[in-house]
Amino acid sequence: MHGAGDVVVDFRSPTGEWATAEATAAAFSTLPCVVIGLVNAKVEPTSVVEVGAVCDVILTEAEHDRFGEELLRSIGEHRFAAAALALHLRGSKGRTLEQGLVAESTVYSLLQSGPEFRRWLGSRTPKGQPVQENQDPVDSQRVGDSLHITLNRPGRHNAFNRAMRDCLSDALELALVDSTISEVVVRGSGASFCSGGDLSEFGGFTSPVESHLTRLTRSPARLLARLHDITTVVLHGTCYGAGIELPAFAKRVIARSDTRIRLPELGLGLIPGAGGTVSMPLRIGRHRTALLGLSQTVISASTALEWGLIDAIDDE
Repeated sequence: MHGAGDVVVDFRSPTGEWATAEATAAAFSTLPCVVIGLVNAKVEPTSVVEVGAVCDVILTEAEHDRFGEELLRSIGEHRFAAAALALHLRGSKGRTLEQGLVAESTVYSLLQSGPEFRRWLGSRTPKGQPVQENQDPVDSQRVGDSLHITLNRPGRHNAFNRAMRDCLSDALELALVDSTISEVVVRGSGASFCSGGDLSEFGGFTSPVESHLTRLTRSPARLLARLHDITTVVLHGTCYGAGIELPAFAKRVIARSDTRIRLPELGLGLIPGAGGTVSMPLRIGRHRTALLGLSQTVISASTALEWGLIDAIDDE
């Protein structure tokens, strides 16, 4: 055990027969901590399946050098949220998309009542004067058969607040009901596509139960999933939290080379709550989703392309 928050298992030894046992996989599946597997750069496909059944995160030696230190530190500092994320992702197999969103919101709401989120709330320092916003948080324009949606809080790097959530939901609902719309394109104004949830609103909910029900009834994630086949998202700059969780539902995700992607929620004592535990495993699998969520590491557009989290890099 490392910091009571993780177990590291070395599968690089050729004498790892125990890892193939179904009983071992079953025992590991209920461990309330993160299970990290170390593997060689080249692993037989059957071994990958066996290791994957046991582990939450799988690291090659190169990936361990790149992510390992931050991964262990992050898990050690937020062991409750880390265990919750690991257990939630382990149970994702077999869930429908709708069931996945409900499960994610349930775990998120549970952690909102937890000690790590309360600790984060208590550590926040007051911010300066809020940036004046005179425009709608989302701009929608019809161009022929295409609906162009732009996140429009450039002074806050398009931080995702309640108003933006509601306006984005309204725009996406229009695309669902209007059969003449054959394409949806989502962009962000200013320096970033979306810097993630607006931290000024975190902790302002009436109760975790109420916020859970709100997430289920006003869900851009669910709407984007329904519009998957006709949606393209164009990323640039900071794409944290919701700024990558929501785009991952689209059929095509294009990023500029300056794109930076991160799941920072564990640092708040939470898990991704904008649908990322559903959308991102569909693109990169649960192990790499867990790696991003547990390590809080920033990855580049080139890494995202290599993993399949985005589909193309285009600076034009």
